[in-house]
Formats: sequence, C-alpha cells, structure tokens
Amino acid sequence: MATSIGRKFGYARVSTSKQSLDIQIKALKEYGVDESRIITDKASGKDTERNGLDELKIKVENGDEVIVTKFDRLGRDTADMLTLIKEFKAKGVKVRFIQEATLDDTGGIASEMIVAILAAIAQAERQRILERTNEGRIEAKAAGVKFGRKRSVDRQTVIDMKNNRYGATAIAKELGITRSAVYKILEAESS
Repeated sequence: MATSIGRKFGYARVSTSKQSLDIQIKALKEYGVDESRIITDKASGKDTERNGLDELKIKVENGDEVIVTKFDRLGRDTADMLTLIKEFKAKGVKVRFIQEATLDDTGGIASEMIVAILAAIAQAERQRILERTNEGRIEAKAAGVKFGRKRSVDRQTVIDMKNNRYGATAIAKELGITRSAVYKILEAESS
C-alpha cells in the first residue's frame, strides 16, 4: 500500500445537543486542521450511533492523521478507544491527542501502552464525576430540591374539572395541554 500525502482530520464530540463543539473546533483549527476536515458528533460516548465517526473512518487513508482534543472525545470507554486506534493504525492512520501532549502519536508499542493507561485514567475520572454528580443529586432531592421543568398546569384545576365531569379531551383543550398530560395528572392523583 503506497503512502499518500498525509492529511489532518479533526474529530470533535460532545455528549448532548445542548453542548457546544466550539472549543474543540477552535483547538483543532489552531492545531492546523482545515475546517473542511473537521468531523463532529453530538452524541454520548456510550451511544454506538456516531455518524461523524463513521464518516471519519471512511474518509481517512494511509498516511493521514486524526487529531482529537483529548481521550474522552474519541471512544466510549478505554476498550472502545483502543479498538478505534487499532482500526486507524491498521489503515496506516495516526491518532494524536492535543491535550495529551506527552503522547507524540499512537504509532508504537510504548505509545499504545501510554494510551491504554491514560485512557483508563480518563475513564475512571469520568466515572468519579458521574458518581459525585449522582451523590449531589440524591442529597439535593433529600433536601427537597425539585428537578425537571416546572409544572405549567395547575394539577388541582385538572382534578376539579374531572370531578365536574369534563372529559380528558375537553380538559386538554381548555387548558392547552395534551390528553396524555391530563391522564398522567389524573393517574398520579389516583395512586
């Protein structure tokens, strides 16, 4: 397989559609990746459907480089990241992580070992963050903090209307809500 002239591709990912890719894209551009070669995903690392990553795998060729800002943006977990790196390596594609500057590239055995160790550390840190977040949420609930969107409908109004023999369709129409919302309120009241 002849080595092609190496191109730089960037890959950026955020976990939710509400998060911004801007910081990662800026870092990739500063690293020398052309904006037309930056491929993105807005999907959880746990999500197996990552169209951007699939597109990247198709576009890269022998001699190219994939630039990612940091480990946890590439794979779902350590095993997934190592599998992806091996896939890219089999195609003759190097993977570089901007924030893990101690790792020049993923080409050699020593680099693979460092990637595995650092990825495991990153995964453990993500897990600790999730655990702390969960603990905080549990403490907040115990302290009476309500999570989620504030109710836009007075539940008592729905119940009173039902008691006055309004049907679910009439209640929904009158209050500007869906029938399923009416049923949920009534079901919660009866339990």
